Amino acid sequence: QVQLVESGGGLAQPGGSLRLSCSASGFIFSKYAMSWARRAPGKGLEWVAGIFMDGSGTFYAESVKGRFTISRDNTKNMLYLQMNNLKPEDSALYYCASGDAFMTHENDYQTQGTQVTVSS
Repeated sequence: QVQLVESGGGLAQPGGSLRLSCSASGFIFSKYAMSWARRAPGKGLEWVAGIFMDGSGTFYAESVKGRFTISRDNTKNMLYLQMNNLKPEDSALYYCASGDAFMTHENDYQTQGTQVTVSS
């Protein structure tokens, strides 16, 4: 049974940083590309970043490019999202998903997510 659990969210000031983690179990993590997405209050799902199964390719939405870094540790079955220079518009519930580096559908994200709030 595929299980993905996000953590690391919290309150950050504008310009601050947070590192999100996604713990994976129940499948061969190293054989799947992964994605991060987010949903802000009153808005739809926004794909944020994706990474190939071996980490050889990383991809970002324009809104986070240059500020966020996606990475993975296949030895620990962990996915990460380093978020720097945070902006209030980054406030959202963040989700991870397995299968593809560009997962954009609501149904692709079935986890609890982790809340990120950027505010002074």
